[in-house]
Amino acid sequence: MIRRLLMLLVLLPFAVVAQPPVVLVLGDSLSAGYGLSTEAGWVSLLARRIQREGRPHQVVNASVSGETTAGGLTRLPALLEEHRPSVLVIELGANDGLRGLPFGVMRENLGGLIRLGRDSGASVLLIGVRLPPNYGVAYTEGFQAVFREVSTQEGVPLVPALLKNVAEHWDLMQSDGLHPTAAAQDRLLDTVWPTLEPLLAAPERGTQ
Repeated sequence: MIRRLLMLLVLLPFAVVAQPPVVLVLGDSLSAGYGLSTEAGWVSLLARRIQREGRPHQVVNASVSGETTAGGLTRLPALLEEHRPSVLVIELGANDGLRGLPFGVMRENLGGLIRLGRDSGASVLLIGVRLPPNYGVAYTEGFQAVFREVSTQEGVPLVPALLKNVAEHWDLMQSDGLHPTAAAQDRLLDTVWPTLEPLLAAPERGTQ
């Protein structure tokens, strides 16, 4: 008996500790909480909602203000290796559109991001955004179509417009007209949640 206890004490430090499933959010300033306190952004609100519901998931916000799809594609492999997420949320493209980058490049990059996430074993959610109307109808509609096309082609769920029911209300936007205020963050989360929630219930990595 004593020998058995001693063996358990020796092996205890090497015991495998189950890690909580990770939701990795790869986004730009809309998810990084530009102009807001860290706790006020919709991604932080997501972490708190998950906790309130008793889910085991940990939320990692890898969003960076000014990020493009190309920048995200460069950073994602290391993030996947570090965090091994069960769910990857991609909210990129707005800065591509604001810079007038070709739709083909954006489409290719978003597809690459999705395939990297899926190949790592993560369920992937794509979040789209809209451009301000001053970019012209043809460009803004073409930009919006990219998200739908990539979602269909790659077979991943899509939230078409993160700022739905927000961008139309100037009192919910910061003075730059591009970024939502703290008061709008609950609406952003409510827009994302119905599409994201089913992914949280998907089988965890290694259990499929």
